[in-house]
Amino acid sequence: MMYNVLEARNNLSKLIAEAESGAEVTIARRGVPVARLVPIDDAPPRPRSAFATWLQEHPLTPGHARPVDEIEAIVAENRAAGA
Repeated sequence: MMYNVLEARNNLSKLIAEAESGAEVTIARRGVPVARLVPIDDAPPRPRSAFATWLQEHPLTPGHARPVDEIEAIVAENRAAGA
């Protein structure tokens, strides 16, 4: 995905989350690509949030359960939107 510098500055947390999830993010100045955010291959895994850890230890009934990764993605998205 390509973002201009102003968009990148205003949404840096979101762009970093995109790169962490494997996406390549290009930053452009006046439509010309000048930088790229990519995931680091040997980066240590991100620690799970306290809530996600708690959910793993206290699973919900099958009718109410969601995968921990899905919940973490929603939490990260909400945090990035509020940043």
